[in-house]
Amino acid sequence: MQIDKLRGKELDQLFQAILALESVEECYEFFDDLATMNEVQSLAQRLEVARMLREGHTYHKIENDTGASTATISRVKRCLNYGNDAYTMALDRIHKEE
Repeated sequence: MQIDKLRGKELDQLFQAILALESVEECYEFFDDLATMNEVQSLAQRLEVARMLREGHTYHKIENDTGASTATISRVKRCLNYGNDAYTMALDRIHKEE
């Protein structure tokens, strides 16, 4: 796991801060202060790419719909196939709430 290399007090604090947020509006405010618009949009784009890959969409459709590069799509697909199943876990939880 690559994230193991980053583990530490600062990253734990970041994740605890995110978990402490209580609404989507609080998330907007926190991430607006924390990161650039491009950084936040890149994260959102990767999650959307993961959703579309799970639904069986082609690279071409994903690229057209999200603007993601084929490199980004490939990386997300690699994570879906060989990663920690975190995209699947998060998307399944979101789907349950809808």
